[in-house]
Amino acid sequence: MTRQITAVLLGAGARGRFVYGAYARKYPEQLKIVAVAEPDEERRKIAAAEYGLSSEQLYTSWEQALAVGQIADAAIISTQDRMHYEPTLRALALGYNILLEKPMAPDIGEVIEMARAAKLHGRLLTVCHVLRYTPFWSKIKALIASGRIGQIVSVQLSENVGFYHMAHSFVRGNWRRSDDTSPMILQKSCHDMDLLSWLIDRRCLKVGSYGSLLHFRPDNAPAGSAFRCIDNCAVERSCPYSAVRIYEEADTDEWRRFIASEPTPEAVRHALREGPFGRCVYRCDNNVVDHQVVNMEFEGGVTASFTMSGFTHEISRTVQIMGTLGEIRGHMENNEIRLYPFGQEQILVPVTVGEGGHGGGDEGLIREFLNDVRNGQRSEGQGLTSAEASVQSHLMAFAAERSRLEGGRSVEISSVLDLGYQSHWQLN
Repeated sequence: MTRQITAVLLGAGARGRFVYGAYARKYPEQLKIVAVAEPDEERRKIAAAEYGLSSEQLYTSWEQALAVGQIADAAIISTQDRMHYEPTLRALALGYNILLEKPMAPDIGEVIEMARAAKLHGRLLTVCHVLRYTPFWSKIKALIASGRIGQIVSVQLSENVGFYHMAHSFVRGNWRRSDDTSPMILQKSCHDMDLLSWLIDRRCLKVGSYGSLLHFRPDNAPAGSAFRCIDNCAVERSCPYSAVRIYEEADTDEWRRFIASEPTPEAVRHALREGPFGRCVYRCDNNVVDHQVVNMEFEGGVTASFTMSGFTHEISRTVQIMGTLGEIRGHMENNEIRLYPFGQEQILVPVTVGEGGHGGGDEGLIREFLNDVRNGQRSEGQGLTSAEASVQSHLMAFAAERSRLEGGRSVEISSVLDLGYQSHWQLN
């Protein structure tokens, strides 16, 4: 019989509630949430009802939750980006195994210290690079390992953010400012840096990057637009970024649930009138880029290019992997992988459709983490997305942002490490 794993949930927002909390409700025999730390009172009330918690099991901060000592097998940390470092170190010291939302931290020194702390305490620190756990990317990894395309020469990866996702999360939403959270390449696209690191399986040496906040700026606001979409905006009906269209008039609650805990028409209208999600996309305080490209060189002369754009009609990822004996092309959201062995007919590779968000990656990640905890795999470095593995992709993202800010000059990965850390962390 499968042993149930208990967990404290630090942060009951979107990921905390709709991914980790949802898994506990769907598979109660596997995961039980025994305490929640969340500053928002309404979210705490929802957590109490959804997980059957008493007032003694609810905390207003992660500090309060961890002050009582270790009360569960694991800690799920889904706080904001700049609130990962301290609770992670505290929880590791208490003896928790940790499932940590990405990115690890917006500071390279903190990233290194978190990975070192996991090793020191002999605990799992699994980073939520969920794409590694999807049937789609697992199949591509297996195709590469089979040798069907020979040695990888070059990879092209595109992250199509989706115009409505861009507006929601990175213009109006929580991740709109790099000084409050993380740069776009780290917050959104550390998934992609991780994929490239995993698929190529060689050390990245150099990075060059360009990108900017091109469109979502006050000087691009249409004539007649208002501060809020519901404020008699003259162009609201024709604007693709209209908050009324995205939240009130959508056919599903997919996006409404992120702006109102209980997405009733009254609650949604209140959020558009009073909250950040009702603002005109051209009149927000956002500063993260809306498009970026990154070029990378890996050991052995392998190259890769990555494009992130907020100006796409769909949310998707596409990839082209070019090898010495063949080529792989894939479209994640369509679960379509095509193998082109040179001199042979193309092959449509079957892919199992995964359940849950991120193409099945969300559930796959949690399931494997719980199995690792259950089986006593408590030593850092054993998990598929351990902190040790994640350091590599974080370094790539930090290097890309430095390059972008410095006009696209080539940045060596080794130079991203502060001198004080180089003696403590060797790039393997």
